Amino acid sequence: MANSRSGDSMASRIVRVLDTFGPDRTVQTASDIARRAGLPSSSAHRIVAELAASGLLERDDDGRVRLGMRLWELALRGSTALRLRQAALPHMARVQERIREHTQLAVLERDEALFLERLSHPDAGANITRIAGRLPLHASSSGLVLLAFADPAVRERVLAEPLRAVSRETVTDAAVLRELLAGIRRSGFVVAPGSVETVSTGVAVPLRDRGEVVAALSVVLPREVAPDAALAALRDAAGAIEAELRARR
Repeated sequence: MANSRSGDSMASRIVRVLDTFGPDRTVQTASDIARRAGLPSSSAHRIVAELAASGLLERDDDGRVRLGMRLWELALRGSTALRLRQAALPHMARVQERIREHTQLAVLERDEALFLERLSHPDAGANITRIAGRLPLHASSSGLVLLAFADPAVRERVLAEPLRAVSRETVTDAAVLRELLAGIRRSGFVVAPGSVETVSTGVAVPLRDRGEVVAALSVVLPREVAPDAALAALRDAAGAIEAELRARR
């Protein structure tokens, strides 16, 4: 696509516009988008207008902008995430019936844990994750599983970066984290108390498709709850989901 005077391609500028939206910023003005995307106002207004005309963005009655339904539609067409979510949801529901807390499905995306689905009981404990939300790989049970089974180059890249503490118990020492990840690969699960919130414990197992770990299935428990029942439910669900994925090929 054509480059701007700054050398940015049109595709790059569109991505920057779309990246200004987030879980806590679902509606913006075009001027807000320009500022957050680091684009000239005229360029941002033009891109917003073109994306709105195509349905990728929508305007409300006050002229503010939100992500459009067509963007959601296109994202789901042929998506591997959709196939994974469809296979996992019935079995996640069974985990939810047994554990009655938070049950989550996450994938590795751009060196972060991206959460595709979350089922929660009304009386469940604390949990900051959201559908389509992200967490650092080292800072959640799902992320730790994904990082443990990631390509070694991905793992080394993540471990080489400064590791941000999400809670006071998040593992941020690379050497300690290496040992933790090796243990996850040996055992096939992780129990991570306090890594995201001090009042919670994350329990996670890998999901495999054709032998490759493609996702992590996790439960978030109150800190005082023993993880054994959750781990058993997750292992049962992971086996059923993997069978479902094999049947869908």
